[in-house]
Amino acid sequence: MTAYLAKRLLIGLATLVVASMVVFAVLEVVPGDPALIMLGMNAEPEALATLREQMGLNQPLLMRYLDWASGMIVGDFGRSYTYSSPVIELIGERAAVSLPLALLSLVLSTAIALPVGIFAASRRGRPADTISMGVAQVGVAIPNFWFALLLIYLFAVWLRLVPAGGFPGWNAGLWPGVKALILPAIALALPQAAILARVTRSAMLEVLGEDYIRTARAKGMPRRVVLWHHALRNALIPVLTILGLQFAFLLAGTIIIENVFYLPGLGRLVFQAITQRDLIVVEGVVMLLVASVVLVNILVDIGYAIVDPRLRTRR
Repeated sequence: MTAYLAKRLLIGLATLVVASMVVFAVLEVVPGDPALIMLGMNAEPEALATLREQMGLNQPLLMRYLDWASGMIVGDFGRSYTYSSPVIELIGERAAVSLPLALLSLVLSTAIALPVGIFAASRRGRPADTISMGVAQVGVAIPNFWFALLLIYLFAVWLRLVPAGGFPGWNAGLWPGVKALILPAIALALPQAAILARVTRSAMLEVLGEDYIRTARAKGMPRRVVLWHHALRNALIPVLTILGLQFAFLLAGTIIIENVFYLPGLGRLVFQAITQRDLIVVEGVVMLLVASVVLVNILVDIGYAIVDPRLRTRR
């Protein structure tokens, strides 16, 4: 198990190094001068040169990359051009919204998808299976931003049960903060639950055709035990794969939803930083998201090894 984890950690570290090079290179070729955007089109050349020197934009690209990468290793992501504050502080403030939103969405998605997928698989070819997968197909096809607007109209405008947008901050209390995240979490979770339910059904159907499942049934084992203990455990590898991908998407792909609900999360921070050409913020957030994806993939690999012990001994 130790060798298995060490190999995954080395792969994750190499991924981070390559990703940092790609992110830095891509953002450097994006047109626009941050100093010119900050001072305006009519800025004096001397003022522009001074600001570029203060921001380190006059250094060679390799030197700028090494300074940026070495700073991230010790937790220094640089200073925002626009907000004049450390990038790590901005990320911490916004992650306090995006991370709970992603986790809440993932919990809702899993809680809906697993029972629906198992239920549909256990009734293959019956009306219940057809209806469940038909609803899941509709969930896959519906854009989450359109679904978000529908939820706002129904629960915030018409029924007035939850706020239509905004975030009061965790200082206002746990329930007001969770209440503000309920609709965005549902808007993100239901389309993902539809995908996960279809994957769960397919994985369960493949497992339910195995000999050991037929043997368990022939011995008179209760249907519930066969489905939830034997079949589900052996169908978890593709499910874990999708869960890992979904969490990465929920954390990194919430720009539209955060703008619809006016949430001060990482998505809005990246959107604002791109429009303001605040490259240091964009680089920091993107690398944090890349690191999150790498970490989730490592956790998923560990989950694979727990579910299927044979993976621990593979070279």
